Amino acid sequence: MKTILTITGSDSTGGAGIQADIKTITSLGGKALSVVTTLTMQNTLGIQDFYDIPAEIVERQIDAVAEDITPYVFKVGLVRNIYTLEAIVRCISRYKPRWVLFSPVVYSSRDEVLINDELIDRIQKTLIPLCDALVVRERDHGRFDAEKVIVADDSHGRCNELCSAIATLLCQDMSLDDAEKKANYMMPTEVNPEMSGRCIALYNSFVKMQEDECMNSHDVNYYASRLNVSPRYLSQVTRRVASQSPKSIIDTTLLNKIRDLLKTDKTIQEIAYQLEFSSQAHLSNFFKRFTGTSPSEYRKIK
Repeated sequence: MKTILTITGSDSTGGAGIQADIKTITSLGGKALSVVTTLTMQNTLGIQDFYDIPAEIVERQIDAVAEDITPYVFKVGLVRNIYTLEAIVRCISRYKPRWVLFSPVVYSSRDEVLINDELIDRIQKTLIPLCDALVVRERDHGRFDAEKVIVADDSHGRCNELCSAIATLLCQDMSLDDAEKKANYMMPTEVNPEMSGRCIALYNSFVKMQEDECMNSHDVNYYASRLNVSPRYLSQVTRRVASQSPKSIIDTTLLNKIRDLLKTDKTIQEIAYQLEFSSQAHLSNFFKRFTGTSPSEYRKIK
């Protein structure tokens, strides 16, 4: 199974960093390997302090993993000093992974500056030439010059999640452009915490209902009728609250249900029947469209 080595900091809250990378990669069916560059002491109020792992230890972590498992993708995130940067650059040059993605972390979610201008300049000169793509927050767009730049919104962890999702899809032999498009469609989206009123209540009711009843219906009209609203209004609500269509939310839930059932002893035909697909082929086509692999192949990997 192709693997992703994520090289970044640890986020105590789990909203970004190593913890979020492992969660996203695993949820999409990938295999995550990890190397920690920085330990953060943080909570919902922000980062209180840092401890940067010595560059020698970062390099030894990478060596220990890469010599044994050979990562297909290197995903680089938080790098806070030149020595660590140099160690990572050496390792990328040494192990030559098929893909290198870089998601630079310039600011924390509370706008603390995490790297200085001198380091940004060195990153531009040494790391970026080795990267296939940069995944950056909107506010950092333009700070780095690369041939392929993918922009994510500024919500906490969103850029990190997008980069991890792309890395996972690259392991399924997709092109970079296809992986980017599918990651934007599939990955979870945080609900805007500033939203209030009926929209939030309706959105939460829809999410809970389709998670509970996705085995009964995959149809947006079904849920709109149950919620006593028009499909158009339901679409407006989900797009406003979570930047997703009702159909994409239903498809993501259904995909996760299929993954869970593929871990059981049920046949694919039984799973198709349980989830109200018209046939085994219908389920297989649906699953392959989003994952790039058939249910049978997915089972072998697992």
